[in-house]
Amino acid sequence: MITTEPSAKLSRNEGLKEGDPLLAGTISQTLADSSADRFTEDDYEFLKFHGIYQQDDRDLRKTGKKYMLMLRTKFPGGVLTAPQYLLCDQLATEYGNDTMRITVRQDFQFHGILKGNLRQTVKRLNDALTTTIGACGDVVRNVMAPPTPATSPLVEQVLEEARRLSGQLVPRTPAYHAIWIEGKELDLRAEANAAFADPLYGKTYLPRKFKFAFAIPPLNDIDIFTNDAGFVVIEEQGRLAGYNVLAGGGMGMSHGNAQTFPRLADVIGFIGPEAGQVEAAAKAIVTIHRDFGDRANRKHARLKYIIAERGVDWFRKEAEQRMGFQFAPPRPFRFTAQGDKLGWHRQTDGNYFLGLFVENGRIRDAGGYRLKSGLREAIKRFQPDIRLTPSQNILLAGLRPEQRAGLQKVLSEHGISAANPFSPTRLASMACPALPTCGLALAESERFLPGLLDRLEAMLAELGLQDEEFIVRMTGCPNGCVRPYIAEIAFVGKAPNRYQIHVGGNLAGTRLVRLYKDSVKGEDLLTELRPLLARYAQEREPAERFGDFCSRAVLGNLETAKQ
Repeated sequence: MITTEPSAKLSRNEGLKEGDPLLAGTISQTLADSSADRFTEDDYEFLKFHGIYQQDDRDLRKTGKKYMLMLRTKFPGGVLTAPQYLLCDQLATEYGNDTMRITVRQDFQFHGILKGNLRQTVKRLNDALTTTIGACGDVVRNVMAPPTPATSPLVEQVLEEARRLSGQLVPRTPAYHAIWIEGKELDLRAEANAAFADPLYGKTYLPRKFKFAFAIPPLNDIDIFTNDAGFVVIEEQGRLAGYNVLAGGGMGMSHGNAQTFPRLADVIGFIGPEAGQVEAAAKAIVTIHRDFGDRANRKHARLKYIIAERGVDWFRKEAEQRMGFQFAPPRPFRFTAQGDKLGWHRQTDGNYFLGLFVENGRIRDAGGYRLKSGLREAIKRFQPDIRLTPSQNILLAGLRPEQRAGLQKVLSEHGISAANPFSPTRLASMACPALPTCGLALAESERFLPGLLDRLEAMLAELGLQDEEFIVRMTGCPNGCVRPYIAEIAFVGKAPNRYQIHVGGNLAGTRLVRLYKDSVKGEDLLTELRPLLARYAQEREPAERFGDFCSRAVLGNLETAKQ
């Protein structure tokens, strides 16, 4: 058990939040200053709460920094309407780099926005009933929920609960509306700013970001155990019986820092479906993080460290005191798989949805594969509901049977096949953006993984494994943005062109990987992996997956899987 002595010196971010709880900084002034090409370092931190990251193109640093903004939306459960999607497509072309990136939290990211276009982008999203507030920053991020309309009749009910919870947890600062919608400056006199305190988060908000999610067994398409907290749906005779509450998950870590580590959430207890129970549990968990999180060391400031150090029993009692009622014993549940349902599927209401693979979540036109143009035309013509998935794919939902052929024809005209003709391994892969936009990236990821998969697919064919699915995830740093530490194969950036290789996750997303190789050049990754794949081809048991084989035969017994 790791313990941390509290430090008298708070982190720089804590001082910024305490001094400006409105989170306004000098954002308005910089927006109005046409001579300024960037926001200040202090405003860099405030912008995150508004759903914005200031970045620069790291490919161009030798000739001077070229500043730009990344803007992230917030779609609870990943659901948006056809008109909202079409607006996002238009904004990406007008103000961004003509791509939209689906995030692992069911949002869109727009990259390459210039400062002069930032306010107009946010305002137009707001006009379409879409927000960016709380998409980043030390608050509850986008609330995730199962996107697939075919898995359970409870999907729509759970999505509505996710939307409701998201609205209850949004920051209440008036700065967002004043800056981005009204375009005016707030009263930022010290006494006016000091008077504001968010009703949930207080003056200094949370010590770090916080992630909530819902999941419906047996499909763990959310990777629920990787979230700070979650609600696992318990279904009995087709009806919602309640939720098992999870807490204490998280992927982020730092190389060489033993105080940081990925962790799977614990099952805390069961709550009923009665109105207000989810909200009460969620707010109790959030305020525990608010009151006990490490505000001196941001690398050690997530909820998972509180639970790891104080224990599940302590956490349960603290949450019950704040909720005003007790958890019941958790109900049995089991996850069997993660990932998305791609291709055509019948919904529970008799309509259909089409799941389309989006490599690394990047919606763009590239040569004959004009995904961005094809989706735009298909959505404009057939007006489906849009659902973004945690695996960075897109579902076109609510399509009538007679619309299938026409939609498929439009996609085909743009080089897109509804059959998703890619290898099982590519369909199960994910990568974070990394270089050139992410300031935390230590190595390539999104730009590197497709070529690596080309070579991996060739190797798998040589070994007779081309029809097997391998869950492969790559990140440019150890922060774990595509949840690499539960993949079957994870490549984690350690330095320029250097990666760790982790193996051993399982199909259900309920087991952590372990380190296999510590520092491997990008060009040597498959050389190091080949002997392990060859052993798997020869020694695996019937129907045994690669991650399970590694756990059993290579790495020894990993941490016992969750339910």
